[in-house]
Amino acid sequence: MSIERLNEKYFPLSPEQRVSELFRDFSRVLFTSSFGTSSAVLLHLFHEAKPDLPVYFLDTTYHFAETLEYKAQLAQLLNLQVIDVKPEEWKNTFTREDHTWHKDPDLCCSINKVEPLDRLSPEFEVWVSGLMRSQNKFRQRQNIFEEKNGILKFYPIIDMDEAAAKNYMEKHQLPSHPLQAHGYNSVGCFHCTTKGKGREGRWANRSKTECGLHL
Repeated sequence: MSIERLNEKYFPLSPEQRVSELFRDFSRVLFTSSFGTSSAVLLHLFHEAKPDLPVYFLDTTYHFAETLEYKAQLAQLLNLQVIDVKPEEWKNTFTREDHTWHKDPDLCCSINKVEPLDRLSPEFEVWVSGLMRSQNKFRQRQNIFEEKNGILKFYPIIDMDEAAAKNYMEKHQLPSHPLQAHGYNSVGCFHCTTKGKGREGRWANRSKTECGLHL
C-alpha cells in the first residue's frame, strides 16, 4: 500500500484505532520510546493493542537519572519488555571525553542515537514514534506515515496536542515524568536539556531543534 493510501486510510481513525490497524497491515513493527514527558501515552496505546511488543530504548548514556527511574516505573506498571540499544562503546567514550555535545551536537546525536537506530531498523517494516505536530514547527509538517532513510515511519498521535495528551494520561492514571514538575516540558540528554515550555529547553540558544532521528 502506498504512503498516500496509508495516510488516507489512517487519517480519520483515532489513535487507538490507528495502533490496532497497524498490526493488520504490518508484522515487523519497531517501537522506540525516549520515556520522555509524553511517552506514556504511546506506551499505553501499544500496551493495550499488543502487550508483548518489545519497546526499544536508545540509551545514549546521557539520560537524566529521573528518566531512567521513569522508564523503570512505566515498565513495571505496563509490564513492558524494554530493550536497551546503546551506541558503540568507543564512540560514546569519545563523545564523553571530547564533550562533543558542546562542539558539534549533531555529531553527538548521530553517534549516540542515529547510528544505533540505523543498525537496528533494517530488521523492521515500520518504525513507530510519538511525534506530535504541536511540539515544534518542523513537526507541523509531518503526516501519519512518511518514508525516511529507507524505513516507513508511523506517528499515530501526530495530531494530538499537549492538552489531549494530558487528558489521556489522567484518564488512564498514567504517571508524569518526574522532571515535569520542575519545569522541564521536554526531556532529552542532560547536557542538552534545560527547563522550558514545549521543546524550548532542548538545545536552548542553538538553531538545532531535532536530534536527527526524524530528519
